[in-house]
Amino acid sequence: MKYINAAEVLPKNLLTEIQKHISGTTLYIPSECNNVGWGEKNGSKKYYTNRNKKIKRQYKEGYGNEEISKQYGLSYETVRKIVYRK
Repeated sequence: MKYINAAEVLPKNLLTEIQKHISGTTLYIPSECNNVGWGEKNGSKKYYTNRNKKIKRQYKEGYGNEEISKQYGLSYETVRKIVYRK
C-alpha cells in the first residue's frame, strides 16, 4: 500500500478538519468498492466454517474435546467454544 501526503491531495478546508481529530498520524481510508466481509475474498471464512461444522459433528458422534483439540491443533478451550456456540 502506497502512502500519500494528505496535503497534496485533499482540499485545505478538509485537511484542516481532519487535523482537528488526528494530526501527525497515519490514517487508512478504505475504498468504497471494498464491501466484502472478512475472509470472503480469500476463502478463510468458508474454511473455518467447514472446519467448525466438522468439529461439531465429531463432538456429536462422541469424540471428546481433548481428542478433537489434538486432531486440529487447537486448544481445549477453543474446541469447547466451537462446540457450544450456536
